[in-house]
Amino acid sequence: MVNKNNFNVAVVGATGAVGKEMLKTLERLNFPVKSILPLSSKRSAGTKVVFRGEEIEVKEATPESFEGIDLALFSAGGSVSRSLAPEAVKRGAIVVDNTSAFRMDPEVPLVVPEVNPHHLDDHNGIISNPNCSTIQMVAALEPIREAFGLEKIIVSTYQAVSGAGADAIDEMYSQSKDVIEGKQTEASLLPVSGDKKHYQIAYNAIPQIDLFQDNGYTFEEMKMINETKKITGDNSLHVAATCVRLPIETGHSESVFFEISKEGISTEDIFSVLDKAEGVTLMDDPKEQLYPMAVDAAGKDDVFVGRIRKDLDNDKGFHCWIVSDNLLKGAALNSVQIAQALVKKGLLK
Repeated sequence: MVNKNNFNVAVVGATGAVGKEMLKTLERLNFPVKSILPLSSKRSAGTKVVFRGEEIEVKEATPESFEGIDLALFSAGGSVSRSLAPEAVKRGAIVVDNTSAFRMDPEVPLVVPEVNPHHLDDHNGIISNPNCSTIQMVAALEPIREAFGLEKIIVSTYQAVSGAGADAIDEMYSQSKDVIEGKQTEASLLPVSGDKKHYQIAYNAIPQIDLFQDNGYTFEEMKMINETKKITGDNSLHVAATCVRLPIETGHSESVFFEISKEGISTEDIFSVLDKAEGVTLMDDPKEQLYPMAVDAAGKDDVFVGRIRKDLDNDKGFHCWIVSDNLLKGAALNSVQIAQALVKKGLLK
């Protein structure tokens, strides 16, 4: 007998990297699913995905797809979300959107459940999942902000190719093979598929993620800046970002400088706060060369933090290294955790 508190769930973009992780995460976390509806573009419709051991045919996403759906997880690109998310809401669904389509809309909560679950209390049917690199940074820094205040963040990211999609992963491996074999590489996707120039990612670091804006920052960098302020609710917080793509398949890494408000705080005080933080794993022992790395974080739910040290010239300044699986906590997991929080709060019915 089906529990009446179970929900009809749609996953839009079910054949993509994040969509597949959403299905796995719903199953792994035993989210109360009554029925699952995998949706995609017309091109991918008809393919099969697996959920709870059952092969399920993927359907084309249309406005009518959302009849009877309680929860819709979107990860199929901003244009799809802008077109179909309001249609899902019209038909009674709550949407958790993993694109940038609604993140800076003042009417749409932007939520990391460990940081600002209270923002879920005031939504109009759509909830945004933040950018992957923002999620792991605020998850690590929010406990510090709550304990000691936070004045400034300067972050440099070292982002995995999976953040640009499955085709970018394939291109990275293809280029790597060409380099090893002494052949000319071909680049057609990175840093941005729609930009004028494309560069080799194999054995390289590309200091551009997304399109450049008029202020010289990229859209990815502006996402981190603006989203951090919205999530924390602190527009006076100083945030600067430089986002770089590296030839790593999975796992974003970040070098972060942060300045707190309180004086006289030690690294041990920071350790103590992070050691108790929900969803955070502290890995920091220089004597044992213990620190987080992308290969260790891949496939794991937590945000990993290490290399914590006090700035040598600023008593309130600290440096740290933050790593997380960009497809899990940076996307699919955070989306499902938002859904779990909605259930816990009685907001998903």
